[in-house]
Amino acid sequence: MTELHGQCMCGAVTVSATATRDALSACHCDMCRRWTSSMLITFQAEPGYAALGPIQVYQSSDWAERAFCGQCGSALWYRITAPGQMHGQTHMAAGLFENAGGNALKLELYIDKKPEGYAFADERRQMTQAEVEAMYAPSEQGDSQ
Repeated sequence: MTELHGQCMCGAVTVSATATRDALSACHCDMCRRWTSSMLITFQAEPGYAALGPIQVYQSSDWAERAFCGQCGSALWYRITAPGQMHGQTHMAAGLFENAGGNALKLELYIDKKPEGYAFADERRQMTQAEVEAMYAPSEQGDSQ
């Protein structure tokens, strides 16, 4: 895939990243809605992305952190911090990149938390709060690292 180049609203933070696949995800959880005043739309970035500027990081849950521009507050990314297979997985805010990097919306997370006032056209995979949070639960084999 092609490396994408983007920036925050004020231009103080620049980001270069390559999507792992040509897919966007929309998250409707309470935190993402409060953070963006809507839903957070992201793409999963390959390791080795670059970000420069006044970046601030906030540990928003037991399993993830969120980064934003320290000047204008633009959402930059959501990163998995929990141990396990998804540790370090980074989801870049699609709005930083022209035309969201040309990717299509393929997944909605926390679909049961989505406000009734809007909906996306077309079909895509949808996951409930319980399904999403089950991905972060320790396995039944005692893998609670």
